[in-house]
Amino acid sequence: MEVQILGAHGAEARGMRLTSLLIDGILAVDAGGLTSGLSLAEQEKVKAILLTHHHFDHTRDLVTLGTNAGLWKPIKVYGLPQTLDIVKSYLLDGKMYINFLEWPSKENPCLQLQTVEPYKEEPIEGYEVLPLPGKHTVPIVGYQITSADGKSLFYSGDTGPGLASCWEHISPQLIITEVSGPNKFEDFLRNVGHLSPQLLKRELVEFRKLRGYLPRIILIHIAPQYEEEIKGEVAQVAEELGADMSLGHEDMRIIL
Repeated sequence: MEVQILGAHGAEARGMRLTSLLIDGILAVDAGGLTSGLSLAEQEKVKAILLTHHHFDHTRDLVTLGTNAGLWKPIKVYGLPQTLDIVKSYLLDGKMYINFLEWPSKENPCLQLQTVEPYKEEPIEGYEVLPLPGKHTVPIVGYQITSADGKSLFYSGDTGPGLASCWEHISPQLIITEVSGPNKFEDFLRNVGHLSPQLLKRELVEFRKLRGYLPRIILIHIAPQYEEEIKGEVAQVAEELGADMSLGHEDMRIIL
């Protein structure tokens, strides 16, 4: 399994894209930086997209992908019913741009919405995908994604404290989760459903208590203005836990 980080940030600037991952070139997870991170030839290989939640920085490039995909083939977009309802009503409603749920035809639109159910594992494009409810300001799921040869990762999407309910159901070789700001904003981050390095440390301590190990950990959804401060605090947490943990970056590739 090859995991490519297309977007590792919670805001956009030159060289920094909104949140999106790509697995083996075919399965995208979130779509904030999906088309801005891929060539046309690479976009054409994408078969499906898993959405964690409806926030704009995780869904924006559905529109730009639809523009291109309409010339190629349908792409399935998976998410919670609540997530897909918002995407359908406000992003893909045809008021600001093309309605890609009805284009090039209602019978065969380029983007096709499919619901997922928490705790129900299902096969998607050759992977076993397990959606697990997360902790955020809106309904959200993280995903454990397992390849046919048993390689497995868990991506939380945006999350605040309280991941133990996910930890009970997973045993991945890689965790991709978030640190949205430095420790000095801990109270604010907790209130808006995000993590600081110290909040993350508590979650990882709980993971090791429940599962008996810590996998490799890559952190994204980084606030660009505080990246260096976050990087230093994450390094300290990694040392304290004896963990293989680092910040992700655009175009980073991880092989499992």
